[in-house]
Amino acid sequence: MTAQELPNGFTGFSQRKPEGFVSARDAMGGHPPLDGPGAFGARPRATTAVPSAYEAGAAAFGNGAQGAFQYARDHARPEGGAAQFDPEKLRMISAADRRWAWTEVDLNAIRHNVASIRQRIESGVRIMAVVKADAYGHGAVRVAKTALNSGADYLGVATVDEAIQLREGLVNAPILVLSQPPAASIPLLLAYKVMPSVYTPDFAIQYAETADSFGLRAPYHLAVNTGMNRIGVRHDEVVEFMGQVSFHRALDLVGTFTHFATADSAETLDFQIQAKRFIEAVTALRAAGFDPGIVHASNTAAAIRYPDVHFDMVRLGIGMYGLQPSSVTRPLVDLRPAMSVHARITDVRTVPMSEGVSYGMNYRSPGSVKICTVPVGYADGLRRGLSGRTDVILKGQRCRQVGSICMDQCMFEVDLRVYGTRRRLDPQIGDEVLLVGRDGDAMITLDDMASALGTINYELAIGFSHRMPRLYV
Repeated sequence: MTAQELPNGFTGFSQRKPEGFVSARDAMGGHPPLDGPGAFGARPRATTAVPSAYEAGAAAFGNGAQGAFQYARDHARPEGGAAQFDPEKLRMISAADRRWAWTEVDLNAIRHNVASIRQRIESGVRIMAVVKADAYGHGAVRVAKTALNSGADYLGVATVDEAIQLREGLVNAPILVLSQPPAASIPLLLAYKVMPSVYTPDFAIQYAETADSFGLRAPYHLAVNTGMNRIGVRHDEVVEFMGQVSFHRALDLVGTFTHFATADSAETLDFQIQAKRFIEAVTALRAAGFDPGIVHASNTAAAIRYPDVHFDMVRLGIGMYGLQPSSVTRPLVDLRPAMSVHARITDVRTVPMSEGVSYGMNYRSPGSVKICTVPVGYADGLRRGLSGRTDVILKGQRCRQVGSICMDQCMFEVDLRVYGTRRRLDPQIGDEVLLVGRDGDAMITLDDMASALGTINYELAIGFSHRMPRLYV
C-alpha cells in the first residue's frame, strides 16, 4: 500500500481519488473535457456523422446563443472548452426569479400605521414597536428601522436571539424582551444591551450579580400579572417582590408593565378589572418609594380604544402591520395592510369534465375551465385547511382555488364561460396572481383566510414568512 492509499487520519477516507473522480467544486467551477477519459458525466464519442441533439445544442451554445453566457465568467466560451459559471453573476439572479412566489412588504404602509397610532396618543407618550416573530412575518430589521424612523421609540421582541438580530442589523434603540429569558442568556443581554422582563427573584439577583461583575448596570422592566395569568409578579405582590430584590446596587427598574387579555373584545368587564389592578399596583410601588419607570400596558387594541391606559408608552404590534386586532377596532382607525403574497402561474391546462385535481381528487372539473398551478403551498404558509375555501386574484378578477393545497403548490380554476359583466380570462404561464392583497376592486385579506380557518390574522401573517423570498416596496 502506497502512502497515498493510507487512511487519512481519523476520517476513514482514503486520500487516493478513484479513477474518473471529479469534485463537486470542480464540477461547478470548470467541467472537464466532455470527451475526456473518465470525465464526469462523459458522453460517448459520436460514431456517425449525424450530429446528436447534444452536439446541436452545444453548437448553438457556441454560435450566438449568448443569453446563457451572461452567467459565464468571461461572457464567452473559453477556447476549446466549456463555459464556466461566475458565482457572483449567479448570485445576482433575484430571489423572485428563482421561484415564482414571494411576499411584498409595503414600508409606506408601516409608516402610515405608526403615524395613525401616533395621532391617537398624547405627544409625550412613547411607542414601542413590537417586532417579535420576525416582525410578524414582515422582516424584523427593516420594519424596526422603518418604525423608528416613523416615530417609534422602543422595540419589543420575544427572545434574546430576536434582540441580537436587531443589534447585528445595526439597530440601536432600546430593546425589551417581553418575557423573562433563561438565566444562561444573561451575558448576552448585557453584552448586546438588551433589557429583560423580570418576575422572579432568582433571575433578578443573578442578572444583577453578573452585571456587577462586569461593572455594568442591570436595567429591566417589571412584568405584572393583572389577570391574564401568563407571566409576571401578581399585582398585589409587587411591593413584596421589590423588597426582595431592590437592595442590589446593580438593578435598575426602568419600566413596569402588564398585558391586557381582552382589550380587543366587545365585552369590557375583564379589561376594566385588569386596568384597575395595574393602576393599583403602580400606585403601591410609588407609595412604597419605588419609581416604576416607564409605565406601559396598552397593546394595539387598547391604544386604539382606551386612552386612559396609554400611560407613558403604548405597544404597537399587529396594528403596525395594518391588521386589525378585531372587528371592534376596525371602524376606529385607518390601517393599511403591509403584506401581500404573490406568485406566477407555472402550469395551465384544460381538464376534461369529471377529471380530478390534486391529492384525494376532492375537486372534479365541471368542464369549460382551465386549471392553473402556482408554486405556493402549505410549507409557505398557505394553510391546507384553506383548500377550496379561498381565492386568488388574476388580472383584477377573483378565481377559486380548487383541489387540496399541496406542500409546495396549489391550483385554481379559470372559468372560460362568459356571463353578465364578467370578462373571460386567458391565463398564461408566467402571469402574476395575488393570494393576499388588492388588485383594483378585488381584494383577499388575511382576515378572510383567518375567518375561514377559525383563527386569527396574526397566525397567518407569521406563516407566510417561512420560505418565500420577501421584497420591500
